[in-house]
Amino acid sequence: MARNLDIACLQTRPMPSFDAAIEEALPLAEAAAGAGAEMLFLPEYCGGLASEGSALAPPVAPDAAHPMVEAFGELAARRKVWVMLGSVAVEGPGGKIINRGFMLNDQGEVVGRYDKIHLFDIQLSQTEVYRESASVVAGGRAVIHDTPFGRVGHTICYDLRFAQLFRALAQAGAEIIACPAAFTKRTGEAHWHVLNRARAIENTCFVVSPCAVGPIEGGGESYGHSLVVNPWGEVVADGGTIPGLVHARIDLDQVAVARGRIPSLDHDRAFELAGETGRRIA
Repeated sequence: MARNLDIACLQTRPMPSFDAAIEEALPLAEAAAGAGAEMLFLPEYCGGLASEGSALAPPVAPDAAHPMVEAFGELAARRKVWVMLGSVAVEGPGGKIINRGFMLNDQGEVVGRYDKIHLFDIQLSQTEVYRESASVVAGGRAVIHDTPFGRVGHTICYDLRFAQLFRALAQAGAEIIACPAAFTKRTGEAHWHVLNRARAIENTCFVVSPCAVGPIEGGGESYGHSLVVNPWGEVVADGGTIPGLVHARIDLDQVAVARGRIPSLDHDRAFELAGETGRRIA
């Protein structure tokens, strides 16, 4: 019997306040639960996002009393759904914040947290510069959430460019790797689809990537195109460029089938890199 799981990505707009973010996301979550979704996936900074110059300036709250976590904990318990809050901004050390994702079970309880490891410090042009590390403290621990449906790896946005993180999650048993994002429109147009498909193919797993869509207050724009990609690298669902829901029914048995056909996760080998002169580099 197939291990079917009904999922939904909430493709929300970046909102500058807690109240606006909750008002944006809750109706979509209600609609998804009403349509039969068993697990909901929300984007990066789904609890609110704004920018100040090159730095991100999302609304911030303590981990233990975050309005978005509280609102979706109540929804998860009432609608009996699992919820991955892609990330929200929580208070961190030294006056900085932590870009932290949460997994909520169908009782509304927090059963997992992930702090974004790779921070988005890039310069796309003279005028388009991003310095996430100016306001955010990086995490240092990869996370898999154990759920009744299967094992779900948690990454966030810029993590998508670091294949070794996805590899480690897949080799630790992740069948779904989620990459909630607020990917920039410019980099999204160039790289979003190919990176998501590559991570799914390399690791013979589902990749589920809810992405915010639309302008960010203070500057910047998120790409949208929330994706569900199967273990063969095929795009199962694409959210396009407008806010809304991305539904998919996935069969988690496809992971074992793909890994049986191409067992590359078991074929990693240690190697040395030789330099141009033939000198071995450890």
